[in-house]
Amino acid sequence: MIAKNEYSIATVEGLTRSVRGPVYFPFDIEYAAEASPFNLDIVPEPELIVGATCAADVVAAVKFAAANELPIAIQSTGHGIMSNFAGALLVTTKRMKKVEIDAESRRARVEPGVRWSEVVSQTSPLGLAPLTGSSSQVGVVGYSLGGGLPILGRKHGYAADHVRSIEIVTADGELRTASANENPDLFWALRGGKGNFGIVTAIEFDLFPVPEFYAGALVYPGARAEEVLRGFHSWTKTLPEDVSTSIAFMRLPPAPFIPEPLRGQFIVAVRFAYAGDAETGAALLAPMRDLDPSVLDTVGLIPYTQSDIVHMDPMDPLPVSETALSLKKFDEDTIAAFLKAVGPGSDTELLLVEMRLMGGALNRPPAQPNAVGNRDSALHMFSVTAAIPGTEAKVAQDIATLRETMAPFSSGSAVVNFLNRKDAQENTVSRAYEPESYARLREIKATYDPASLFRMHHTIK
Repeated sequence: MIAKNEYSIATVEGLTRSVRGPVYFPFDIEYAAEASPFNLDIVPEPELIVGATCAADVVAAVKFAAANELPIAIQSTGHGIMSNFAGALLVTTKRMKKVEIDAESRRARVEPGVRWSEVVSQTSPLGLAPLTGSSSQVGVVGYSLGGGLPILGRKHGYAADHVRSIEIVTADGELRTASANENPDLFWALRGGKGNFGIVTAIEFDLFPVPEFYAGALVYPGARAEEVLRGFHSWTKTLPEDVSTSIAFMRLPPAPFIPEPLRGQFIVAVRFAYAGDAETGAALLAPMRDLDPSVLDTVGLIPYTQSDIVHMDPMDPLPVSETALSLKKFDEDTIAAFLKAVGPGSDTELLLVEMRLMGGALNRPPAQPNAVGNRDSALHMFSVTAAIPGTEAKVAQDIATLRETMAPFSSGSAVVNFLNRKDAQENTVSRAYEPESYARLREIKATYDPASLFRMHHTIK
């Protein structure tokens, strides 16, 4: 292993000559901004950074890392960061921004620096939509490699279920295409296996006819949390697969970026998405509207370009602490435990705790098998809280309390995109897969990355 900053002039010049993009070292002014992630609670410290502009840059960077025995980290938007990349070569792909839309075949092909918003802006005028998640600011590739839990997931399944081909530079520096017919074992592993097998340079996926959809959020006072949660539980039993929904308990700070009706409030938000007409959507939502969402009602017929109003995720980078659990059932005991952990009578400081309804296509195997696990959960629970200096101990305790209280209802599995740094440190990534799938992933990892160069993220050992 090369010690920090012990590169020869010839080695550095060779790397900089072989790539079109910039090469940054810790002493460069641009280094910190280039490495900065979405979660500002993590400060990346890679050995050096290559800002890739094309597949050839990625090939050169991977070959350099392999020759110098450097682990490789990958970053586009910075949403999936799992470590500080210490000692690694970081390849940033945010400059690779090409988007191609084929409206006739309902497919899109994008490079790894593309965010979902950049796809949606081109597909929405055509009456088409990709399977985006709660935020359009997330990068297409990282989201899809981790399965991708869409707004319309109960209807269509995971985003990875609809990926058609992937171009990737593997640890040997070779640019490969993975599809159902070409390198099928690699194709299976990539869809759900995250960044363990190389650096993706392009991905092709299906689009769906969604000219408009009936979506948004109903917001209730937090004091009515038990009533709303019990109503939500009864209501979800009646829903068709065409509806995707979640319920979130939110304790919002009195910050200027929070809309005025919500600022500084404890609220309960019911998120709703139905890919159909307004009349049917309103009828499906009526039982929750009858509970009087007196704080806010944003549900209506909207273009897919406005899909971010469903979850109202933060748009700008900030420091956060996260945790997640997959829950095996949704019943009276689950409700009681959730209320105990984060309801009105608790002293929790967790900013957001969401339970998302699974089922439907999310719980069925896809037509083209992939590595995505966790297909038997009733709910997915996710919590995120701003990491404010001085609150670290209380937030850590609140997260531990939430996990301990909800543990009896855990399925034991996980959604890989929602794993955090602690999961990586404790080597619990395997929880995201069935045992036979994880064994197969390890075999494919040994084939395509025997030296485990790609070990800075959701590492498969």
